[in-house]
Amino acid sequence: QVQLVESGGGLVQPGGSLRLSCAASGIIFSIYSMHWYRQAPGKQRELVATIIPGGGTNYADSVKGRFTISRDNAKNTVYLEMNSLKPEDTAVYSCNAAGRTQALGNFWGQGTQVTVSS
Repeated sequence: QVQLVESGGGLVQPGGSLRLSCAASGIIFSIYSMHWYRQAPGKQRELVATIIPGGGTNYADSVKGRFTISRDNAKNTVYLEMNSLKPEDTAVYSCNAAGRTQALGNFWGQGTQVTVSS
């Protein structure tokens, strides 16, 4: 059974930092591309950051220079370090594991709330 479990969300003031974690089980973690998505109330889900098996990364323009995605294959965990947070970063953040073939599957975590407010 595949599970992705996010943690690390919470309430933070503008300009603050949070680190989200997503622990995976039931998959060969190292061969999956890992993504962080977010969805704010009334808005479409947005791809925030991606890290591929080889370690290459990509970011949405809105978070470049502020967010860093990383992975620890030994711990089956992907991280999202978020700095200089803004109120517009408020959303439910979810991790996604995407296999390179349909057979490997595509899996989602339950999400964690991030609220940036003074």
